[in-house]
Amino acid sequence: MIVALPLGVQALLMLVDEFVFHRRRGLKRWERWGHPLDTVSVGLALAVPAFAPATEAWMGVYVGLCLFSCLLVTKDEWVHAEECLPAEHWLHAVLFVLHPVVFGVLGWAWWSEFGVFPRLLLWAELAALVGFAFYQIIYWIPRGRN
Repeated sequence: MIVALPLGVQALLMLVDEFVFHRRRGLKRWERWGHPLDTVSVGLALAVPAFAPATEAWMGVYVGLCLFSCLLVTKDEWVHAEECLPAEHWLHAVLFVLHPVVFGVLGWAWWSEFGVFPRLLLWAELAALVGFAFYQIIYWIPRGRN
C-alpha cells in the first residue's frame, strides 16, 4: 500500500544515518540525549492515530504533536554544521522532507478510516519507534564524545 512507502524509505534512511554516519563519527552529549527525544516525539504523535478515534479534537492533538516533532528534529543542525560530512547533511535534508510526509500519510489513513491495515501499520511503526528509542538510550547515553 502507498501509505507504507514513505515509512519504509524513512526507516531505511534512519538506519543508514544511525549505523553508518553516527557510528563512524560518534555522538557528543547533545546528540546522545537529543536523538532519543526526537524518536519519542515521533512516537507521541503516532500514538494518537494508533489508539484514538479519528475525531476533530484528536486530529488537532495529532497535528500539534506532529508540528512539535517537525521542529524538534531540527534542533541539532547547529551541531551537525560542525560535525557532519556533506553526505550526512544531504541525508538529514531528505529526512526533514520525509518527516511531515510520513505524518501526513498516516494522518490521512487514520482520518479516512482506511481499514485495518493502516491501524496495524501504525502499531508496528509505534513498536519499532519504542524499540529504536530504547536502543538509542542503551547504546548512546553511556558512549560518545564529551
